[in-house]
Amino acid sequence: MPLISTKTKKNLVVGAGFSGAVMAERLASVLGEDVLVIDKKTHLAGISYDYKENGINVHKFGSHIFHTNHEFIWKYLNRFSKFDVYSHRVLVSALGQSVNLPLNLNSMYELFPKALAERIEAKLIRKYGYDERVPFVEFKTNFFKDKDLDFLSSYVYQNIFCGLYKKWKGPSCDALSDFIKEKNSIHISKDNRFYKSKYQGLPAFGYAKLIENMLNHKNIRVLLGTDFKTVDRESFDRVFYTGPIDEFFNFKYGMLNYRSAWFDFEELDAKEYQKAGVVNYPNDYDFIKIHEFKHYNSRRTSKFESIKKDTQSTQNTLRTIIAKEYPTDFIPGKNERLYPVLDEKNLKLFSLYKAEAKKADNVYFLGRLGDFKYYSMDGAIKRALELFDSVKFKAAIEFCNEQGRENALNRV
Repeated sequence: MPLISTKTKKNLVVGAGFSGAVMAERLASVLGEDVLVIDKKTHLAGISYDYKENGINVHKFGSHIFHTNHEFIWKYLNRFSKFDVYSHRVLVSALGQSVNLPLNLNSMYELFPKALAERIEAKLIRKYGYDERVPFVEFKTNFFKDKDLDFLSSYVYQNIFCGLYKKWKGPSCDALSDFIKEKNSIHISKDNRFYKSKYQGLPAFGYAKLIENMLNHKNIRVLLGTDFKTVDRESFDRVFYTGPIDEFFNFKYGMLNYRSAWFDFEELDAKEYQKAGVVNYPNDYDFIKIHEFKHYNSRRTSKFESIKKDTQSTQNTLRTIIAKEYPTDFIPGKNERLYPVLDEKNLKLFSLYKAEAKKADNVYFLGRLGDFKYYSMDGAIKRALELFDSVKFKAAIEFCNEQGRENALNRV
């Protein structure tokens, strides 16, 4: 039953990733309105898209691990898919050692001789306490520097973060400035999890299936492989646009910059290739990381999909699939916009497009590309739910105004 009884409105949602899917599902389920969802891609779930290959769930655009501290987001998603419990671990290969990332007390013992590691651990706990996060730059800015902590800060920047920044952002980037600005920290703990969120895991049958379940509603129609420019947007009451905001306005002020990546997939004759789902390589090779998707595999069934159990579980198969990730600039028509370049030039350019967006009647921009902002998956969902609440509130006001006009006419 719709929350607000209005005349049925027609909505166009551009993009079938998390942002678009959440908006479409809420419009259909809560307001009872008709929704057409379109996407240029020929698959659902945007850059979270995954697929099965030889029993292994492969993430096409690199590892995607869902995590959130928001109970309402966790409960919302669990309406459409069960989640397998999974705690993500990431390693970084530095000077021949596989070191936990984020760096923690365990990392110190992997990097340094025992005596030095013990000394650093004792000083960190004494000065900052346990289970605290301390930016490495803190060890450089104290008036009275500690030589061990000063050494630690310089060492991890030179041997880990400098290489990661230059690979990811390009060799001309100011790695030291980024290292300081982003407050890269050591976690004074022995917790090896990459994410510390209360809720984390992977949808039991993948992200594409989760999105499919969200869009499985009588009021929702989905057209994949469909360009926004081929659709008559004037025939819709509202447009929710999760595509590139600069493209919507035909790049009238110029093109916003993004970083991208290409992935070299390999199927290997091995039960396991590496000890974690992701291993970073800051200094060696041209790729920045290797993903091994077998670490994320589910062996469960759920009410959302009926399948036969494999005679041999995926975890026990003797083959594995990895992807080497090579960072590169975004090139239109060649690769995907993955990460917005949030420098002064691009932010100024985006402000011009944002001003244009405010002039567009009944057009709402959201998502990573529409907002020109990096979102985690839970961040994208939260943004879509908040935008829906504002749309719902506006619809309620319109309904009250319509009822008021009708009542006035009836009294005449």
